[in-house]
Amino acid sequence: MSASVLSPCPGGTRSLSSALAETVALFARAGIVDPQVDAELLLGHLLGAGRGEVQAAAIRGDVLDADLDGRLADLAARRAAREPLQHLTGVAYFRHLSLAVGPGVFVPRPETEMVAQIAIDALRASASPAPVAVDLGTGSGAIALALATEVPHARVHAAENSVNAFVWTKENFARVGADNARLAFIDLADAFPELDGTVSVLVSNPPYVPDAAVPRDPEVRRYDPPHALYGGADGLDVVRVLAEVGRRLVHPGGTIVIEHGELQGPSVRGVLTAAGWLAAATHPDLTMRDRATTALRA
Repeated sequence: MSASVLSPCPGGTRSLSSALAETVALFARAGIVDPQVDAELLLGHLLGAGRGEVQAAAIRGDVLDADLDGRLADLAARRAAREPLQHLTGVAYFRHLSLAVGPGVFVPRPETEMVAQIAIDALRASASPAPVAVDLGTGSGAIALALATEVPHARVHAAENSVNAFVWTKENFARVGADNARLAFIDLADAFPELDGTVSVLVSNPPYVPDAAVPRDPEVRRYDPPHALYGGADGLDVVRVLAEVGRRLVHPGGTIVIEHGELQGPSVRGVLTAAGWLAAATHPDLTMRDRATTALRA
């Protein structure tokens, strides 16, 4: 094994703190944004422990046996090659949820938690005792399941039309077990005609990367499914569909919430306004980058 990857300690054990430090250094050389967090999460996955427990074990001077050390070396090499951490652990954390993810489904991002919060706030503000929400292109189910579990008096409907993604979506709906959440395998353009004019909140994290753009992060470029990334020449093809579908689904006074790229706010507002939506407004995420646009149904 080359010196550029983690080397298992031959024939015995070594300290967990040493293995952790070496993993952190490897990830830092690979350009991973937060190598300490990724190393602790990866080691915690192998140990069945949380990050705090990993940190405590390192301080105590715990040791890894040869088997765990070897498994860590293999997974660390894959992460250093920029395979997504969530593909290695099989889990993506989103708000309070632990979601199953892997090849074929878009890995939910922390910035989308803010998009979910906007939708949750709008759903809670609805005057209906049982407001209806729709998540179109739900992917892993992250937004829909956040809405269903955090607004339990709401009824949440989610649509996904990728076979590969739907495998993971079904698993997550079963895993969370929210009785007020419904999943359908259907194209978002044709979704839920039986709900026409009854939806209080429509939310979507659609594909919005322009076709000619190249995502910066190798994890995105190499591993996220293209159908979840690319949205036409200007990235707004699906946004235009959402603007029209939303007018069919959402009742007057209801809200649409669309995630988009940091430079797309003016264009998304323009699309929604042209389609007849009112009060279009763009909202920044926690890094102060424009992340979502909302509007009200006339």
